[in-house]
Amino acid sequence: MPAGPLPICPLDLRELSLSSRSSGDKMVGNQPGQALFSGHMSTPAPYIRIHGSYLPPRSSKKQRWLWSGCSAAWLSWVPPVDKTGFHFCGGSLINENWVVTAAHCNVRTSHLVVLGAFDKSTREEGTQVIKIAQVFKNPKYNMFTIRNDITLLKLATPARLTARVSPVCLPKATDAFPGGMTCVTSGWGYLHHTDKVSPNKLQQVALPLLTNQECKKFWGNRIVDVMVCAGAAGASSCMGDSGGPLVCQKNGAWNLVGIVSWGSGTCSPSSPGVYARVTELLPFIESTLAKN
Repeated sequence: MPAGPLPICPLDLRELSLSSRSSGDKMVGNQPGQALFSGHMSTPAPYIRIHGSYLPPRSSKKQRWLWSGCSAAWLSWVPPVDKTGFHFCGGSLINENWVVTAAHCNVRTSHLVVLGAFDKSTREEGTQVIKIAQVFKNPKYNMFTIRNDITLLKLATPARLTARVSPVCLPKATDAFPGGMTCVTSGWGYLHHTDKVSPNKLQQVALPLLTNQECKKFWGNRIVDVMVCAGAAGASSCMGDSGGPLVCQKNGAWNLVGIVSWGSGTCSPSSPGVYARVTELLPFIESTLAKN
């Protein structure tokens, strides 16, 4: 176990009502504890977004989902109080001092982390905007194969843990999340690959996991052990969701199973999205937290 800060895993599960809206087939939820990043960039990093519908597709009925208060993170270019910021990536709060995101997001200390947000067009009560003290990109990250796509961000000041801001649990290295298991991903990325502006409100979608062998039928030998796939069942990720969470429920808690990494250039709901597999990246996470 690392000597540094450990993830705080809330045992209470919060029920949220999720209902469909008119923006494509996506479900818009009122999940607390999401985080966003902001800063200044000349061009946006590549991203991935949820595209499609909550399960079942095109349902107008409210769906009730158990959520453990896990925190995703938003990166935008300017503080959201200005209402002109552009979010470019997501992430997940793993304890009050650390956020995990994708390496390909190229986060810098000039960016900001925004926690506890649902609607990024407004400065909601309970939202926290925190500077980034240090950025730790996995030295094994490969920008060509997109392997080991993980970066850890140490916050300049600890996040205040509230009803709106609470960390997601990290899985154990031995935890299994089998193909067919339904998990959830969320973020503020594009609804469709042709969009020019990302939605203001947090989007969520339920996706089935695929085995790596199943995923190779779509992506071939690009799929390796440090990746996990989800989707290809009427929903997908799209531009803007990179770095965000793929969470699965196990033993009464939501675990961070994947980090949104790459997928179809057209956000095709018939192709699986690819996520960095957290269980394979735990040595990097644990050693970084222990040393810093």
